Amino acid sequence: MKFFYVQPRTVPLDSLRFRKMASASKKTTKRIHAFYGESYRVTEDMLDRENYPPPPLPFATADHLTQDEIDEFASAAREALGLAPDKPIPHLTRALERAGVAVAPLMLTDVDGEVNTPTAKHFGASYWGGIGATALICYFPGSGDRDRFTLGHELGHLILHTFRPRAEDPESEAHRFAGALLVPRVRAKEELTEQLSLNDYARLKAVWGVSIQALIMRGSAVGNIGDTRKRSLYVQLNQRQWRKNEPVEVGREHPLLLWRLLTRRFGPRPYVPAGEELAIPPAVLRSIAPTPERPPERVAAPVGAVRQFRPR
Repeated sequence: MKFFYVQPRTVPLDSLRFRKMASASKKTTKRIHAFYGESYRVTEDMLDRENYPPPPLPFATADHLTQDEIDEFASAAREALGLAPDKPIPHLTRALERAGVAVAPLMLTDVDGEVNTPTAKHFGASYWGGIGATALICYFPGSGDRDRFTLGHELGHLILHTFRPRAEDPESEAHRFAGALLVPRVRAKEELTEQLSLNDYARLKAVWGVSIQALIMRGSAVGNIGDTRKRSLYVQLNQRQWRKNEPVEVGREHPLLLWRLLTRRFGPRPYVPAGEELAIPPAVLRSIAPTPERPPERVAAPVGAVRQFRPR
């Protein structure tokens, strides 16, 4: 019954940022609005009770950002997350959580006739109220490389658009930010060249945990890959049927922060008692703070070998 008496605290849902397809239905988007609002309310409550430090994120305020400036904000984000400036990110989810950005999967059923799949046409949603406020990134779990790009994209929204809500093309900016965060400019200039074959890009996917298509776009963004070569690579992707089913598996990342806060407060089986006190159905709470799976073992591989990218 508590659910009917609580009120969302600080989320203006018209400011919620999405990574979604243009064809996503308004009905599904409205449903995700409501789901995210409850997730944010519960996340804010748990973080506030534990006095968890707010994220020290950089933020943009200028009316217009150049591509180079977006790359600079991506570098500043790496510094804020405590990441090396020019190396692959071993576990983006854990880096975000350590810095105070909560991460939660969304598990909706019966979305446009599907069950929590990309065909729901939404990939992620995020909101940050600004300095000192709670930040929450939600995502629809999929492949490991897609999830990592979605997290980078949503982090881009938090940093680039919290104080620039009327940016001219926020989705393109967030895409550019995600590519720059995952593959820093200096390394992209060195490694993503026109001479690479698709097999070479598959090897780099194993190193960086980024899809082949995103690597091609990143090479284009830094000026290494011309339009003619980019079109040729995409034709080859289609011919090999790699557009929707790329080779090289990127290991899935799993959030831990909200689960740890729940169990610290409500014990090892937290969903029913926490659902009652937090005024949220246990099934919804289980979605945003799932019981963690056993992490994959680290597997060594020869340098340069195509291998699975495993989050650490």
